[in-house]
Amino acid sequence: MTQAPVSPLAVDHVAVARLYGEPLFQLPHDLYIPPDALEVFLEAFQGPLDLLLYLIRRQNFNILDIPLADVTRQYLSYVDQLRKHNLELASEYLLMAAMLIEIKSRMLLPPKKTDDGSEPEDPRAELVRRLLEYEQMKLAAAGIDRLPQLGRDFLRAQVTIEQSLTLRFPDVEAVDLRDAWLDILKRAKLVQHHRITREQLSVREHMSVVLRRLQGRRFVEFHELFEVERGHQVLVVTFIAMLELAKERLLQITQAEAFAPIYVRLAYSPS
Repeated sequence: MTQAPVSPLAVDHVAVARLYGEPLFQLPHDLYIPPDALEVFLEAFQGPLDLLLYLIRRQNFNILDIPLADVTRQYLSYVDQLRKHNLELASEYLLMAAMLIEIKSRMLLPPKKTDDGSEPEDPRAELVRRLLEYEQMKLAAAGIDRLPQLGRDFLRAQVTIEQSLTLRFPDVEAVDLRDAWLDILKRAKLVQHHRITREQLSVREHMSVVLRRLQGRRFVEFHELFEVERGHQVLVVTFIAMLELAKERLLQITQAEAFAPIYVRLAYSPS
């Protein structure tokens, strides 16, 4: 009894493939591989003009004097291969092939004189113009493609910076401060008494009074710093004292939002 020869593909129990996770040590006899299972395209063209320009430049032909016989022959050879795989795509190339054949036939016929007696235009002139414009656009597109592109040549750096949430009050406008001052004067008129006295008022003294009232308190409303019952003179001096303290950055005048009450507090610098 003769032993069946071992397939060279199964030597050393090396699987040639895996089917549903199971090793396959020998190819099945009825395995069918479609003809178009593997296709290799050595050249990819963007259209008929791209193919025509490639054939001309590859053989160093003068684009102003195209040898149509050789170029047409090579062009039709490529179109025949293309028709076997993609007939719909080949229709666009067939249109250019018909144009090449027409130009070649016109060149074989004797040229016809124009009405004004000038030389007729070269049948290849229109094709040459289209090829030169296409080549110009293709070179421009290649130049743009060489520029650095986001996501292809470089990535955008992203850095997360944690910022402390600092409560910032909006600045108090001069108009708001004026309106608050006028409101205090209006209230002072309601409680004023007719007095004839002489009183020496010191801005520096009232600056100290304002600082003492703000000491130990976080916020004080603007109107609380004025003694309305003491008359206009004291109110004016107190207001000037507050402006001087704000100018010297010893107190801050803040407002939570527009049209909100105005508050005053001692200024401080964080250590």
